[in-house]
Amino acid sequence: MVRTMEVVTSLLALVAAAGTVGLVVARTTGVGVGIARRVSGRAPELTLAVAGVATLGSLYFSESAGYIPCRLCWFQRIAMYPIAVVALVGLVRRDRDARWYLVPLALIGAGISTYHYLIEWGVLADTESCALFGPGCADIWFREFGFVTLAFMALSGFVTVLALNLIRFDRPDADAPPTAVDQTDKEFS
Repeated sequence: MVRTMEVVTSLLALVAAAGTVGLVVARTTGVGVGIARRVSGRAPELTLAVAGVATLGSLYFSESAGYIPCRLCWFQRIAMYPIAVVALVGLVRRDRDARWYLVPLALIGAGISTYHYLIEWGVLADTESCALFGPGCADIWFREFGFVTLAFMALSGFVTVLALNLIRFDRPDADAPPTAVDQTDKEFS
């Protein structure tokens, strides 16, 4: 069962990463805007799905599989778990501004995950403080497909949350206040 979960969650992380790349490509080049617009229109639901799966996955690996989280894993959890709760509340309340509460948490989490992933690959040194309360941050429970680790999966989740909540396809200036031209257009419609 544990091996199956490693593969399934790794595949989900890769799908999330590919979807994020797709959103960025659509926004920057205009290729695939139709699909990207539909995905972007479901940002609240998809944000909840990504954060919910990340939260449940991390709990599975620590509580069922027995993978003890390192210090940086705990910091990533501290960033991801509230994203799931805020996304749920935002979805229930239909709060389009919930994304502004999600983005700072995802930015912090993405920074920690990037740092952790670089430690895992030996690009940055593991500090002694990581091993004080559990495994070292360079310790890897599994590496799927040669590069997908728990830190990579967290990074994929955080970056996907960022993309879903920052990339918009309705109008380039959707967050800008209406201009006089916008008001005139409304009057004549």
